[in-house]
Amino acid sequence: MAGGHAHLPEKPIVKRIFLFVLTNVLVVAVLGVVASLLGVNRYLTANGLNLGALLGFALVMGFGGAIISLLISKPMAKMSAGVRIINEPQSPDEAWIVQTVRKFADQSGIGMPEVGIFEGEPNAFATGAFKNSSLVAVSTGLLQNMTRDEVEAVIGHEVAHVANGDMVTMTLIQGVMNTFVVFLSRVIGYVVDGFLRRGDDRNSGPGIGYMVTTLVLDIVLGFAAAIVVAWFSRQREFRADAGAAQLMGRKQPMINALARLGGLPAGELPKAVEAMGITGAMGKLFATHPPIEERIAALQNAQR
Repeated sequence: MAGGHAHLPEKPIVKRIFLFVLTNVLVVAVLGVVASLLGVNRYLTANGLNLGALLGFALVMGFGGAIISLLISKPMAKMSAGVRIINEPQSPDEAWIVQTVRKFADQSGIGMPEVGIFEGEPNAFATGAFKNSSLVAVSTGLLQNMTRDEVEAVIGHEVAHVANGDMVTMTLIQGVMNTFVVFLSRVIGYVVDGFLRRGDDRNSGPGIGYMVTTLVLDIVLGFAAAIVVAWFSRQREFRADAGAAQLMGRKQPMINALARLGGLPAGELPKAVEAMGITGAMGKLFATHPPIEERIAALQNAQR
């Protein structure tokens, strides 16, 4: 972009919630169709498992846990990170932070987020269930170790997360993964239990094979689901970096901020907000953020 500031595309929250519900319902429907086509439905029903009830249970568990986590994300972040909300700026720096968040929120077409500060090494995060009532928080370490341009880029990155609806999207992905984990672990557990108890009376309910298999698969499939969620989170970080460059009208401040973060100790964020932070764990499959070198390269290679 040669100059000026572009509006980030607005994606109504009602549409995202609708897609959230629709996706989970479709996941359950697909699981039911596949089970019927493979004959699993008839086998399980003949052996006492109500597949319809299990699909409903998987939907409630997948949808319910994820949506509750989303709804409590902002108060939990405030409490766990020790965020102090800036209701009345107490310094020129605080006034500038609020002004910067307001400027980017207006450009993005979203409601003004709450703005907060927390003690710690350089970091920042955004969270909240709705893009018009979100929270953007920066650490004291970020303010002390970065230039104004770099802090502005970091704030733009977090506002881009909000404008992109990343909190709801992450909840959607997590909900879908939860649904698969709950459904598959219990179906496989029932099949294993049936194999181990051939000829036994099944009226007494599931046996030890079901319980052990379900427990193990909940853990194993949970790890697999976490890998998928982490992969999506990494792609989202590239988009937020690009969003910050778009909001500022130039990409160099975001590149500089990332380069500086690469040489600073990463601030530890509570698990509830880690995926929304500017830095994160650098493990390969489970990392919520790409390596800083890759993020810088993506910005450098991006067209203006």
